[in-house]
Amino acid sequence: MIKIESLKKVFRTEEVETVALNSISMQVAKGEFVAIMGPSGCGKSTLLNILGLLDNPSSGHYFLDNTEVGDLKEKERTQTRKGNIGFVFQSFNLIEEMTVYENVELPLTYLKVKASERKQRIEETLKRMSISHRANHFPNQLSGGQQQRVAIARAVIANPKLILADEPTGNLDSKNGKDVMDLLTELNREGTTIVMVTHSQRDADFAHRTINLFDGQIVIETENLL
Repeated sequence: MIKIESLKKVFRTEEVETVALNSISMQVAKGEFVAIMGPSGCGKSTLLNILGLLDNPSSGHYFLDNTEVGDLKEKERTQTRKGNIGFVFQSFNLIEEMTVYENVELPLTYLKVKASERKQRIEETLKRMSISHRANHFPNQLSGGQQQRVAIARAVIANPKLILADEPTGNLDSKNGKDVMDLLTELNREGTTIVMVTHSQRDADFAHRTINLFDGQIVIETENLL
């Protein structure tokens, strides 16, 4: 599913050069759930941005389903993301001016899915996320746990091959956090590949494998006993 080789990311200003990722190589198998951990500034979010085609590496190779995608232009990255990659963020990233229904519909609109099919898929997904009763509400009318359920619904509505989650429980209490992790685990059991950045060992324990970063390098990989 994912293969990266000698991946490096360098941020440069006129005076400073910062190496965010330093010659990382790793693989994620189709259907695997991988957690990425490490201290702040170790390169976790930079790696996730590259995996999500939000940014390109400075050097090295990134293969997604055996296709080299690490050097795509911005327009090509956008096209490749559509329908292939879903995102779940700590801050939910919902559009405040749109209802729950409209937020979840957005990826299908971009993919030009027919209205009748959109309606059916949205209703099924909202029901699965236990948020149907909030379909016509706006994000500021929801609790944090409900907003994250909407964000997950939006991430999975297009049936992506890959879900990238960045601290998905970071703004939630322990109960809502566990509910979100249970939802991600269920999606993974159905075959969705998930890569999750987290500071929480409790959340990382839901994954098949944990990769620890330090100063832009992989320092240890651990298989989790599920």
